[in-house]
Amino acid sequence: METRLQQEINKVLRGFSEYWEEDTLLKNKLIEDIRFYNGEVIEALLSNELIKNTYSLDLPSGLVFKVEDFINMLRFKNYWDNSYTKYTNEIGLTSENKYFKYNSDAVLDFPHKDSILEGGMTKEEVGKKEIYYHNIIAKEEIDTLLAPKILFPSKRYDNNGQKSAEKFYLDDNLIIKGNNLIALKTIKERYARKVKLIYIDPPYNTGNDGFQYNDQFNHATWLTFMRNRLEVAKDLLLESGALYISIDDNEAAYLKVMMDEIFGRENFLAQIAYERSGVSGLGQGGSFLVNTHESILVYAKNKSQHTTYNDRGLVKLEQKDMKRYNKILTHEGERKEVTRFIAPSTKEEVIVYQHENYEIESISMRDFDKRKEEIQSQYVEQFQNIFRNTSVQKENEFQNKILNLCEEGLYTADYKVSRGKNKNKWITAYYLNQQVFAWLKDTALIKDNNIFKTNKLSQFWTHGAIPKADLANEGGVNLRRGKKPENLLKRIIDIETQEGDIVLDFFAGSGTTCAVSHKMNRKYIGIEQMNYTEETTIERLKNVIKGEQSGVSKQLNWQGGGSFVYAELYRLNEAHLHAIQSCTDNKELEQVINRMKQSAYLNFKVDLEKVTTKNEDFNLLSLDEQKDVLIQALDMNQLYLNYSEIEDSQYDISDSVKAFNHSFYQKEGDMDE
Repeated sequence: METRLQQEINKVLRGFSEYWEEDTLLKNKLIEDIRFYNGEVIEALLSNELIKNTYSLDLPSGLVFKVEDFINMLRFKNYWDNSYTKYTNEIGLTSENKYFKYNSDAVLDFPHKDSILEGGMTKEEVGKKEIYYHNIIAKEEIDTLLAPKILFPSKRYDNNGQKSAEKFYLDDNLIIKGNNLIALKTIKERYARKVKLIYIDPPYNTGNDGFQYNDQFNHATWLTFMRNRLEVAKDLLLESGALYISIDDNEAAYLKVMMDEIFGRENFLAQIAYERSGVSGLGQGGSFLVNTHESILVYAKNKSQHTTYNDRGLVKLEQKDMKRYNKILTHEGERKEVTRFIAPSTKEEVIVYQHENYEIESISMRDFDKRKEEIQSQYVEQFQNIFRNTSVQKENEFQNKILNLCEEGLYTADYKVSRGKNKNKWITAYYLNQQVFAWLKDTALIKDNNIFKTNKLSQFWTHGAIPKADLANEGGVNLRRGKKPENLLKRIIDIETQEGDIVLDFFAGSGTTCAVSHKMNRKYIGIEQMNYTEETTIERLKNVIKGEQSGVSKQLNWQGGGSFVYAELYRLNEAHLHAIQSCTDNKELEQVINRMKQSAYLNFKVDLEKVTTKNEDFNLLSLDEQKDVLIQALDMNQLYLNYSEIEDSQYDISDSVKAFNHSFYQKEGDMDE
């Protein structure tokens, strides 16, 4: 099946018999004439509206034909029968985007740097050759590939089970099965600049993670694969939003450089070292140094507008903390005013008081191991009144001015705060023996009858601080490649979001991000293209609705409820691709070939009968080789059905599917609440 652009170019060039030898285009002769500005040929090409729109630039002074772009298309695009240069194998010496053949200066060009890497893998153990779409020479194909798709079937899951979803609502959670690059483009118009947090745990390109692509370009392929998706993801984020990417040492440095380019170095927030296991939990053979961590790269959409909500971690109060916080203000006594002055920063009065008849006690740490429970109970009981003394830095002129007005004993000062978390609030600060009070309650909390210090998080997240006991059974589902613990996602979601915010994970996997978002009352979008989506991702979220108690459920007092919508990208060639990959013998493959002859969109150069049943060489191939031939015969530009084709009668789209898609693609102002 020819693309429309190719059809139009062929139609125009058929008017020039000198460029044809039977049905073969003499492209070198054509290129030479165009390079020397053959006016007749160029005028004929530009008289065609589609060719003109694709390969010209309309300036106030006139029309400019993009000669090099058109020649590049003829040279490298596999449109023409006598073209043996494959773009998918292209890596060359270039200067100013021209190959060394035409230039005296040269540099090694990054392979596939301007490509669209579709990433069509649906099984972890099955790889396939990737299709590359150049951002200039195949613009029409890229537009078709990335156009919004029809979502079908659409199902709604809630406490009452499953039912058909005939409408999409503003507060719906959404799971999409399908190629994640295409799915991101599908949701872009609806969710652009609305997502607060994106977390992804992509394939790490280790050779052991199911990311099976051409070894020769594996590194560059992976970077291209990621770039294509991250560029779209950035457009989905709110200006106050952030993106977190889990990655290991194989690609972390390269990904960091690429992220600097996409998001801007100024928007880099952190490279978190997440200790995924203790040393004893890892195989140690053959390693130079045992690697117990992986990285989480964090970028803001716009650092100046980035907002966080809880960047503090919980650590159980230990004996060393108790030794510091061991004083109790049991009675404030009576206070009388000493003096007052105007604060320079707020222009408000600061009133200083002296206290009399106050009472302060200490908690004894004597025989701590024997009295541990008794001491811990005392700390919980006196939590609101426990403090320690701390000196004020010399640079803090305001606090030192107050201390200069205080003598030995207990003092307080009432004043309006000029900055920080209590900005514009009136507070009472306490001072003892010319030192300021540091209250335990200001940096700790009581949880499950224990006191936890709420320390500001560092960039090293320890194995012990993120519990993942029984990780394999979290959510009630298994995933061979593993899954991230719910406690890790809870920490990230706590930092970046508040209730009602949208969280996106376009490598949804077993559904950890979506499950935790659901339990934390965040809206979420999950995208996954693997065949296990329904049996793993969907099952996990169904368990969440039922109130399953693994992971963070007990911390959040999760009782179940809520709903989500599940939909797939409407499959065209992707259905044939899946069928090919699933074949276990030649008989099954023959049935697939027969279906492909009836309904598949094939590479325009392929005559399926000549390639398969009428070709003796095909029958000599192994099953895997035959499957590979059939996959390459498919037009990967037609994996899914575009939303623009929803009214086309040949597809016989039902009214309910149309209604759901129309509601999904409507603008927010037109949607029912």
